[in-house]
Amino acid sequence: MPERPRQGLRPAFRGWRARRPFWGGLLLALGGGEILLTEKASLKVVMHIGMQGLAGYLLPTLMLILGLLILFNPSQRLFYSITGVLLSLGTWLTSNLGGFFVGLLLGVTGSCLAFGWLPDQDPRVSRRRRRKAARGAGQGLGEGAGEPA
Repeated sequence: MPERPRQGLRPAFRGWRARRPFWGGLLLALGGGEILLTEKASLKVVMHIGMQGLAGYLLPTLMLILGLLILFNPSQRLFYSITGVLLSLGTWLTSNLGGFFVGLLLGVTGSCLAFGWLPDQDPRVSRRRRRKAARGAGQGLGEGAGEPA
């Protein structure tokens, strides 16, 4: 029985998300955004403004842009992810220890996820569907299986 075509906004978003390193790009963009927000922290919280101040804003802004580029241009994900991990590690020196470690870890994790994403991989099947398929296959084999020949 062929599946009927999916309709609606949620299935369309799932299809779009499946064709790109979604979580990698999102985490990299969130890491850049978090570091930018910690740059605006009060002076009592700020530990290190950075080298001449500009790099403290430039690196997380580039991280945010690279995260969005990974989402909307996944064909260049390898370059974007390598650049993203280098920028994330650079924020250690320039932006409050990488946004108090949170932005740094989000950026590195997102870049690694984007780097490891495979575009030709089949979409994952949920456990429920795998169990249902296994039960269906087990019932079809159970008719003649188990009896000695």
